[in-house]
Amino acid sequence: QVQLVESGGGLVQAGGSLRLSCVISGNIFSISARGWYRQAPGKQRELVAVITPGGGDISTYADSVKGRFTISRDNAKNTVYLQMNSLKPDDTAVYYCYARSPGGSLNYWGQGTQVTVSS
Repeated sequence: QVQLVESGGGLVQAGGSLRLSCVISGNIFSISARGWYRQAPGKQRELVAVITPGGGDISTYADSVKGRFTISRDNAKNTVYLQMNSLKPDDTAVYYCYARSPGGSLNYWGQGTQVTVSS
C-alpha cells in the first residue's frame, strides 16, 4: 500500500515561482521511479519530470520545462519536490505526483494539485 499526497499548488503571475511537494507513505520499498505529471484541460496527461534511482539519481524533464523546473527528493522525509520557476500560462494544469514500482508493473498517483499561471 502506497499513498502520495501533493501540496503547494496555487495561482501565480507569469514569471513567478512555486514549489510542489509530495509526501510518499506506505511500502516505500515497492517504489522505484518518482516524479510529476500534469494535465491541462482538453489535453492528455503528460510527463513533467522524473527521478530514476541508480548509482546516482537521474533526472529527466519534458522539453517544455527544461531550464525552468527542477525535481529533487529528500529521502529522510520521503518527499519529492518540484521547483517551478519562470512560470508561463501554458504551465497551467493539474499536477500529479506519481511513483512507480520496480519494473513498472504498478503506478501510484496523488490526488493532484492545481497550478494556475495568469498572464
